[in-house]
Amino acid sequence: MASQQDIARQILPLLDLTSLNDTDTDADILRLCARAGTQAGTVAAVCVAPIHVAVARQGLARTRLQDRVKVATVVNFPGGEDSVENVLDEARSAVTSGADEIDLVFPYRALMAGDERAGYRLISRCRQALTGYTLKVILETGELKDPGLIRTASEIAISAGADFLKTSTGKVAVNATPEAATIMMEAIRDSTRPVGFKAAGGIRTASEAAVYLDLAADLLGESWLRPERFRFGASGLLDDLLRTLGLGAKPVDLSSRY
Repeated sequence: MASQQDIARQILPLLDLTSLNDTDTDADILRLCARAGTQAGTVAAVCVAPIHVAVARQGLARTRLQDRVKVATVVNFPGGEDSVENVLDEARSAVTSGADEIDLVFPYRALMAGDERAGYRLISRCRQALTGYTLKVILETGELKDPGLIRTASEIAISAGADFLKTSTGKVAVNATPEAATIMMEAIRDSTRPVGFKAAGGIRTASEAAVYLDLAADLLGESWLRPERFRFGASGLLDDLLRTLGLGAKPVDLSSRY
């Protein structure tokens, strides 16, 4: 059986270190980027609001992490109700500013109202516009609630070209759950595409995260447990990982410019 430290080491490089607060300042984002490198290695990405993408890119450059840590951002966030054209404009602007990965909120309310075409249209248009960029689709499973709707949303996102299925925005009452994750992973397993999975929202400890690692290993195989196929989206999880490992964040001189 793996030790808690072994589990923490496994989780850390799968982490999208996230800050999506309305009150975030440039200084907050620079501090976030400084935390992306630790004595145990780097996280997979920092995930910030579109207005902070350029600052995040600068912050990673300051700490010489720009070649090891991706910049992710969110679009159609958090409600999932923007028009296709607005979402495309936001996504294009984000990649122009330096984003590597786009986390797109599925139009889940439209699906709940019986419209299965809205999600496909949006995702497929974004896929076409974002060639070469990672597209993660946020299903907002806590709002969909019904297992059948979660499965349908998963299948639509996969067929429309999603690179990852992601559970949640972290902005609703119910976020990631093992039950929803199981449905999403089963849809990935049953598809013919190597789609990744991202658990996001409410995961704060290595023990909580390990539940999702075990699910993925059982349903998708150990080969999925790498940053190209599996992520955690969290803000506080890194603190617990470092405590578990007995480490602090790597000292970073934010006054340096490279």
